[in-house]
Amino acid sequence: MKRIAVFVSGGGSNLQALLEGCESGYIKGKITAVISSKQGVYALERAKNYNVPCYVFDKNKYADLDLMYKEISSLLKKQSIDLIVLAGYMSILNADIVKQYANRIINIHPSLIPSFCGKGYYGLKVHQAVLSYGCKVTGATVHFVDEGTDTGAIILQQAVNVEQGDTAEVLQKRVLITEHKLLPQAVKLFCDGNIKLCGRLTQIINQE
Repeated sequence: MKRIAVFVSGGGSNLQALLEGCESGYIKGKITAVISSKQGVYALERAKNYNVPCYVFDKNKYADLDLMYKEISSLLKKQSIDLIVLAGYMSILNADIVKQYANRIINIHPSLIPSFCGKGYYGLKVHQAVLSYGCKVTGATVHFVDEGTDTGAIILQQAVNVEQGDTAEVLQKRVLITEHKLLPQAVKLFCDGNIKLCGRLTQIINQE
């Protein structure tokens, strides 16, 4: 059974979907740590409801960010983490952690990459950009994390229609429904060993 660390920064609705997926047995893995970039976020309460240990690493409280990342890395090693999942995590992992966990870090992004992704595209800003451009379709993407921003190999994508009269808030809620299905599915595939990586292309094997 894979040991999973989930990184969060906010409400944690994607974390909730993962917790439920693990508890039901859909995901053959166990969330052994939830790591937050700030105190007081509701994601931490969700983790506590499932008796998952929580840790906070607030970059504003570190004069030296290298020290923070060393502490995170040490925690991950002590936990024998097999997979890192970034579920609404609003910080960027440093290059050392990305290298240590190459092809073992998964992120969820609220658009169809390579559209509306990269530096500056996060939260409501993504959906505002989609609406401003006049897109008729948006969606969600789960991808591996590399040293770029939203540039890793794509695992799964699903489209979501943009409806006439949508606001960024309304569109965000609709995309979140898709995220809550797509992220657990990708984590299940990883834990089952059903993702084959060929360069920057992924193949899904033995899919039920």
